[in-house]
Formats: sequence, structure tokens, C-alpha cells
Amino acid sequence: HAEDNKIYCGYVIGLNYANPYLSPFEEFQRWKTHPRIKWHFTDNAGKVNAKRLSYGARAITAGGVLALPKTVFPGGALVGCDAGYLNVGRIKGSHAAMKTGALAGEAAVDAVLAGRQGDELTAYPEAFEASWLARELNKDRNFKNWFKKGLTVGTVMNGFEQYALRGHMPWTVHRSQPDHVQLRPASQFKPIDYPKPDGQLTFDRLSSVFISNTNHEENQPAHLTLKDATVPVRINLPQYAGPEGRYCPAGVYEFVPDEAQGGGAMRLQINAQNCVHCKTCDIKDPTQNIVWVTPEGGGGPNYSEM
Repeated sequence: HAEDNKIYCGYVIGLNYANPYLSPFEEFQRWKTHPRIKWHFTDNAGKVNAKRLSYGARAITAGGVLALPKTVFPGGALVGCDAGYLNVGRIKGSHAAMKTGALAGEAAVDAVLAGRQGDELTAYPEAFEASWLARELNKDRNFKNWFKKGLTVGTVMNGFEQYALRGHMPWTVHRSQPDHVQLRPASQFKPIDYPKPDGQLTFDRLSSVFISNTNHEENQPAHLTLKDATVPVRINLPQYAGPEGRYCPAGVYEFVPDEAQGGGAMRLQINAQNCVHCKTCDIKDPTQNIVWVTPEGGGGPNYSEM
């Protein structure tokens, strides 16, 4: 809840899902229709009486301390959620961003006072390892990985570790496979019938992207490209039922008739102007055929009220 009778609502879903028919965007819309969620948007008469103000989407790093990259490089450092310091069990990262930012800042000041420049701030990761934040995240290190064994096992084991052991467990649960390899062929699943958006509580992608104030300069190199333009139609569409159109929360990817070939042939159309920079496609594409690069001039979403 926020001031002026405003609320923030969001939905987090792991990108290691197997069903190619699953759509994180539609799951979010359907989630809002649950009675325990819907009442936040209704008046005393039970009628939806709320206005959508802003929309955004972002892939978050949920691996915790077990998935941290090297956080320093010559002349710079990674802090906060950019590095992956999110406490995924609590879905909180602001405190970690402030702490790691302070640690990196202190390391930078010490380097300047010592007359150093352009080298690695090795004191920063060392300070993190000695901080209360490292101890906090270490207690939560298995949270995400337990769920690879299913919801029941994940819930039971996380409860046991956090409440019985207070985070002091002698074991560590690892994962060795990236999220995109978890996707299974569409033949193993049935299509998911998501409800149509009503325009009051649930919405479509394009109207949502519109209020994200997304914009990219025209006549600039595309920031979304394909390594092989034939892969989406040759592999992704027949094997995975074209997951690009579902895992993207902004309607960037859609399969349309290929008029040049005719005969019912399809092609993948990339609407790069819609991109909200969530990076989901870069993570979830089963063939890792999509290349995402930073667009020119800092284009992208311009969030308000968020």
C-alpha cells in the first residue's frame, strides 16, 4: 500500500517453468481475479473501482549468494539487484542495495585516498563477506533451489531450515542447469485457457505497455536480433508452440503469416519498440537464439508511480 489510496501489486514467477503454454503476464492477470486479491481493487459494493496507473516487468536474480558473479572489475563494481543481492525468501532487496552501495562507496573512497584509479575494488567483496548482509543471505541460500524438487518439498524444507534450524544448515542445495533448458515440448502439455481481459481488473499487453511510457529512438540499430532467423519457425514454433509470444510481457514477439513465402508459412515478427527491458527473452528462449543488447540513447520504459 502507498499514500493517496494507491497500491502496488506484482506477481513473481520462476523462469524455470516447464510448460511452454504458460504466460507470466496472463498468470498475473488471472491472479488478480482471486477473491483475496480482487477485494483490494473493489469498493464496498464489491465493484471494481480502481484505475491502473503504471505497468512494468523485470527479470530478477533469485539465485542469492550461490549465484553471485564477480562483483568488481577495473574501474567499476556491481551492487544491489544488478549483482543479485536480492533476499529471494523475503522478496526484498532495497536494504541489500543500500548496504552493498555503501560498501562499494567506502572501497572507492579508500582507493582514491590511496592514489589508485582504474583498478579493482577488491576491498568491496571482502567487506561484503564480513557484513551482516552476507550472513543474512547465507541463511537463505537454499530457498530457491529447494523448489526444483517441487512445491511440497520446497515448502517443507524451507520451513524446516528457517524455523527449526534458523538458517544454520550444514548443507547447500545446488542447481546446475539454466532456466531455458527446463522448458519441455508442447506435446507434453495442454494449452492454458486464460480469461479474456475485462479492461477494469485484467488487461492486455499492448495497453499495459502504453502506460509504461516505453520509447526507443527510430532509425537506430535494433537492440533485439536473432542469431538464426529460421530457428523460431523451424524449432520453437513446432516443438514449443512458439513460447516467445507468451514469455514476453510486452508483446514484442509474435508469429505472423510470411507473405513472402505464402502457403501458410509463418515468421517471427519482433516489435522492438514495445520492449520494456525485462530481459526474459534473453533468459527463457529455449534455443538461446535471441540477442539482447543495450539500446541506443537509454531508450526503454520511463516508469511513473513505481
